[in-house]
Amino acid sequence: MNILSICFPIIIPVVFGLLIPVFDFKKKLAREIYVMSVVCVTSVLAWINVINMTPETITLWSFAKPLIVALRIDGVSKVFIALISSLWPFATLYAFEYMRHEERVNSFFGFYTTTFGITMGIASSANLMTMYMFYELLTLVTIPLVMHEMNHRSIRAAIKYFTYSIGGAAFAFMGFIIITKYCGTNDFVYGGIITSEIMKEKAGYVYLAYILMFFGFGVKAAVFPFHGWLPSAGVAPTPVTALLHAVAVVKSGAFAIIRITYFIFGAQTLKGTVGEYIPLVFVIITIVFGSSMAVKEQHLKRRFAYSTISNLSYILFGVLMLSPAGLTAGLLHMVFHGVMKIAIFFCAGAIMHQTGYEYIYEINGFGFKMKKIFAVYSIASLAVVGIPPLPGFYSKLALAKAALENGDVLSYIGIAALLISALLTAVYLMSIMVRAYFRPFESDKSVKDPNAYMVIPQFMFCAMMIGFSIFGSYICQFMAEIVSNL
Repeated sequence: MNILSICFPIIIPVVFGLLIPVFDFKKKLAREIYVMSVVCVTSVLAWINVINMTPETITLWSFAKPLIVALRIDGVSKVFIALISSLWPFATLYAFEYMRHEERVNSFFGFYTTTFGITMGIASSANLMTMYMFYELLTLVTIPLVMHEMNHRSIRAAIKYFTYSIGGAAFAFMGFIIITKYCGTNDFVYGGIITSEIMKEKAGYVYLAYILMFFGFGVKAAVFPFHGWLPSAGVAPTPVTALLHAVAVVKSGAFAIIRITYFIFGAQTLKGTVGEYIPLVFVIITIVFGSSMAVKEQHLKRRFAYSTISNLSYILFGVLMLSPAGLTAGLLHMVFHGVMKIAIFFCAGAIMHQTGYEYIYEINGFGFKMKKIFAVYSIASLAVVGIPPLPGFYSKLALAKAALENGDVLSYIGIAALLISALLTAVYLMSIMVRAYFRPFESDKSVKDPNAYMVIPQFMFCAMMIGFSIFGSYICQFMAEIVSNL
């Protein structure tokens, strides 16, 4: 029974997603019912796995040892699965309205739904081989989404995304080969699979493999200097960019780094070595760089893209503390940021959908015209800044505590980077609120809130953020228990 339970959330959206262009729905309502049914069934089955599944490895296919395709759901998997399965149905509802007047809608929802299943595959992988396979499939199914509009900008952005992703895949593959050669296995085991004998003889290769894999998987996590694809991908429809920037692609990059750090190499292997210091330096640079670029960016979605670049490295900063407290803080920020950032992106999408405006200087006075959207934006922005008791405060506090416990120079520099980034975050998010609420309305267009398809998901994300705020300390404790039981 376990094999069906673990496979269904992967197979159902992939198979039924690929069938959408085949069915070629002519009626909008029929397509919406079909897509939402597939997504909701997948989310329900995924949540059943989160609640009931025990960490048992299910082998699906063996090419040759150790090249095995296998699935397993442990505590870290459950966190990622809970995040994506909670957000995807609401994102799909939002997409119905956003894509209402677009072309090639059947193919869009085909790839959009398939992406759900592929991301589930990444979350459920039992070893590096399986995760790498799904990771590459994720690139292939999201490229058509990036280039959906089929104009010069979108095709150029898709090529850039593909180039960065293939380059990252090559780095990760080189690390994968090194690990497979010297370890004879690539199974995910908490604490790592690197033995003391391997470290005595091949320590240099081990650190090289980790750095290659960190930057390889770090492409999707937008680590500087491999971040350039993410702002460019903002030309895609907003439901796509929200998934790219908040849920599927970038979080898959962060999740993959969590896996290799704690389940392939192990914290003790990397602690206090070049394998820790080099990635940590680039993560700290990315935190400040992303926030700095966001301050100067005037395009709505690109500003939020740079914000994502910075916040993804918050997660990686926690991961690279190489401690249970650091992993706990990283997982917390992965979940909280996913909800906060998808809400912000959907606010930007609602503005663009209702008015066609894309730049910050065009939204003067919109706060009292789009009251619902800007109410959600205000709460989400305050949360990302880290205003207590909103969820961003809990995760950033946990990150700072983990760094203080770590106690080395780079950790203290990282805390300074977090503080600088928090100040810059307040500037680039609050300045939009100031324009929306305190500048006179100047547009000659009729500006109003969108319909329920777009508003309901926003309110649900807002409710999640408020829930995280109320139960923040319990969630922190729960996440710490997950890490302690790995």
